[in-house]
Amino acid sequence: MTLTRQEALAELTANGQPYELTTESIRGCDYKVFVNAPQHLGALFSGAMSDLPFIVFQNERLTFRDAYSQAAAFAHLLQGEYQIQRGDRVAISMRNYPEWVTAFMGITSIAAIAVAMNALWQTEEMVYGLEDSGARLLVCDQERLERLAPSRHTVGVKILTVRPMEGSREEEFHIRIAPYLGRKMPEVLVPADDAATIFYTSGSTGHPKGVVSTHRNILTALLSWELDVQAGARVSGVTAPPLPHQPATLLAVPLFHVTGSHAVFLQSYRAQRKLVCMYRWDPQEAAGLIERERITSFTAPAAMTGDLVRVARETNRDLSSLQSVGGGGAPRAPEQVRQIDAAFTTALPNTGWGMTETNAIGTGIGGLDYLERPASSGRCSAVLELKVIDDAGSTLQAGERGELLIRGTSLFREYWNRPDVNATVFNDGWFRTGDVAYLDSEGYLFIVDRIKDLIIRGGENIGCGTVEAALIMHPEVLEAAVYAVPDERLGEEVGATIYLKTPVDEAGLRDFLGQHLAKFEVPRYMRFVHTPLPRTASGKILKRELRDEAEKVLGLRAPR
Repeated sequence: MTLTRQEALAELTANGQPYELTTESIRGCDYKVFVNAPQHLGALFSGAMSDLPFIVFQNERLTFRDAYSQAAAFAHLLQGEYQIQRGDRVAISMRNYPEWVTAFMGITSIAAIAVAMNALWQTEEMVYGLEDSGARLLVCDQERLERLAPSRHTVGVKILTVRPMEGSREEEFHIRIAPYLGRKMPEVLVPADDAATIFYTSGSTGHPKGVVSTHRNILTALLSWELDVQAGARVSGVTAPPLPHQPATLLAVPLFHVTGSHAVFLQSYRAQRKLVCMYRWDPQEAAGLIERERITSFTAPAAMTGDLVRVARETNRDLSSLQSVGGGGAPRAPEQVRQIDAAFTTALPNTGWGMTETNAIGTGIGGLDYLERPASSGRCSAVLELKVIDDAGSTLQAGERGELLIRGTSLFREYWNRPDVNATVFNDGWFRTGDVAYLDSEGYLFIVDRIKDLIIRGGENIGCGTVEAALIMHPEVLEAAVYAVPDERLGEEVGATIYLKTPVDEAGLRDFLGQHLAKFEVPRYMRFVHTPLPRTASGKILKRELRDEAEKVLGLRAPR
């Protein structure tokens, strides 16, 4: 007899089962928790020690045991020489090097908080993140060190470098941990509801906000993905045959986003999955790595999975090891869902909806369900609840559009140092997502719009207010409106309509913005006008009108 999803979840989470769920009161709300979850991230890491390959980066290879040994040495260095204690913040800012992983392991294993800084930030943003988080130590690579250099001595943070340039006088990660190699991980009491991470997320206005998540929040997300996979197998009645080789995943998205850190990196421990890291995204190189390393899963925003589909069609690379092509960070056009199914011999598409604030989980959909409903983000995780409300706060019925709210165990604890914002986004444990959505009669979620003034460019959140503020800093700019415009590859790109005093050189304006914004935040499309921007009677700029006009003039259209 075929099981429904709810029946499969009920069986898998019953008393005595590996994914048994119970209810606990956390910060005054009752939440579903996994009885058999590791107590904290350090337990996840120690429980995964083995001699199987773990991290592959170019010609470098580390086993799970190698990585844990480096992490333990780093933990001793943190405690003994930097006096890092429970709750202290240690920032990481670098490319997806193996040291990102081992530093994260060491920090969180001793009850300190890992601050995952956006590696695309420029000087001003780096200074803000370090000062806002109160980080006592920054672990960074040469590129980030050079960006911070103009303000280094005003920040007051110690720095440990990874892969510095030859002849550098900076303290280097591997040299500093060398005396501690071979020591066991320090024994530290780490409560499940202690803060483990701060990830910064761009909002619609002002500086990025630090999203504080606990060990339990993160581990709940990891086990929730496992549970969904098990439930899907029960419903389909299909059990995947044992692999003839170790499972492997391709890390091509940044570790400073929850898609990279959670869905790709952290989910690899219990699965004993090999993590193959890319220096930068290159679809041709990705195809070569999939073939050579027998990659079984790839999770990335639609722009990157679309690139891989094109390579799969154009080359004779053997990509048959791929079993799963997952999404994250931005929705896929329905046509790409069908292209993935057609382009790979064994891989099925899957995706989901989640946020930094939910630790990347929320809803999920894959396989035939996804092919039948390519516009949907799937059904709710077993440890979360969803509802859609109207402007008055009343819960809407199936099919009715309103603001999406979410509650549950993977939901973050708070925004760092932002009690004002926390008071507005939380209500009885429910978090206001800022997304306009509806749930159909079967519980499938459909995201249709955003309340927040936000652009999602290839999975990267860009606050329109942040870009507008940088534009207004230019002496010739009187007004600026920033908005999302459709892009075939990235989903959305940054567009701007700019009211000027006198004509300016566009290249010069871009150079000016590059001093204040990350490269991906600088508008790709600029329209210059010499009259004030249109406004409502209350004085609000008519962004939708400006966006529609820009799309028409530029000949842009939404991806299909």
